[in-house]
Amino acid sequence: MELTITDANYEGIMAEGLPLVIDFSATWCGPCKKIAPSIAELAEEYAGKVNIGKCDVDENDALTSKFGIRNVPTVLFIKNGEVVNKHVGAASKSTFEDLVKSLL
Repeated sequence: MELTITDANYEGIMAEGLPLVIDFSATWCGPCKKIAPSIAELAEEYAGKVNIGKCDVDENDALTSKFGIRNVPTVLFIKNGEVVNKHVGAASKSTFEDLVKSLL
């Protein structure tokens, strides 16, 4: 299941200890809408292994600032609390899946 990641629940999600993929996006962003189905599918496919979710940059200033997000979509791949990979812009599901696999 795809998570909604917010300023309020980020620490709790990190405390679960699973790798985390955050899709920083915005409701008005065309490329964000383009990759949304792929991110949602990956969230289902990797449930229990990797937490995957969206963070709305317009509603979550703290996380957006913490990670220095300047463009959307930006997808961060986090393992052991460290950002190990970052992808800015739209891409194919297979591109995102390869990055998710690198967390395992």
